[in-house]
Amino acid sequence: MPAVEIGVERRIAVVRRFSQLFLVAALAVVTLLVLGASPARPAAAITGRAQATQVTVVMKEFHLVLSVRSVHVGPVTFRLVNRGHLSHDFKIAGKKSAVIAPGKHGLLRVRFRKAGRYPYRCTLPGHADAGMKGVLKVTR
Repeated sequence: MPAVEIGVERRIAVVRRFSQLFLVAALAVVTLLVLGASPARPAAAITGRAQATQVTVVMKEFHLVLSVRSVHVGPVTFRLVNRGHLSHDFKIAGKKSAVIAPGKHGLLRVRFRKAGRYPYRCTLPGHADAGMKGVLKVTR
């Protein structure tokens, strides 16, 4: 008879564990429903803000290297890293960063509202003419 009692105790433990997991899953679903998330409305939409795309821009004499060639319409955060020996800045879509000293970094946040091709460049005298320019493609 002890074997039967061990089997019953094991089954009770399994049922308890299953019940706990079910409760946690149900609580998660209810929380998402209360917050308004659904497959049609992802959790990022709950805050009302789209997640910003991150683009790293490495600045050297005399070129700019972007981590991607295209982004989607919406907010983009450009992470500016100056690996050169001269100061540089970054301008795109009418927005311009502060001047970034050699070895330093900075951020530039831009919201692209429509698809298109957006030229970018370093605005310091002679830098764009020397090659510090390009075009970022923005898609839907």
